[in-house]
Order: sequence, then structure tokens, then C-alpha cells
Amino acid sequence: MTAIELNAELFRTMGEIADDETLMTKLLKYAKKLAASKKADQTLMTEEEFFKHVDEAREEIRQGKGIKMLPNESLDEFLNRIG
Repeated sequence: MTAIELNAELFRTMGEIADDETLMTKLLKYAKKLAASKKADQTLMTEEEFFKHVDEAREEIRQGKGIKMLPNESLDEFLNRIG
């Protein structure tokens, strides 16, 4: 569906519940929550972006650029060493 078709469907559906104040209140509350979540979390990425990062990391490892934890090294020690 295109954005125009989605907008039309949204407004058509809203028209069906427009006379029910309870449903409109629920819809408004959910829409605000949905809009806020999009703005709030800048760390979200698409599945495509995630797998691109994984592929890049695998390539770096293949080229010998990866950093490994030493035997018996704690995570704190590792992070201090690479940081």
C-alpha cells in the first residue's frame, strides 16, 4: 500500500468510530504513544541495517581486524583493554 492509500484507509476507519468518544480516546492515546516511540528510540534499525553490520563485522574478522578476549580475561578487563 502506498502512503496515500494508507492515509485513506486510516481516515476511513477513523470515520467509522468518530461518534464513539471512548474509541476515539483510545485511538488518540495509542497514536500519541506510537509517535513518541518513533521519536524516542534512535537506536532502532531495520533488519537490513542490522545484517549489514553483521556482514561488515564478519569481514573485519576475516581480515584479522577482530579483537578477541584473552583466556581468563573478564569482560571488564576486556573492555578496559580495548577502550
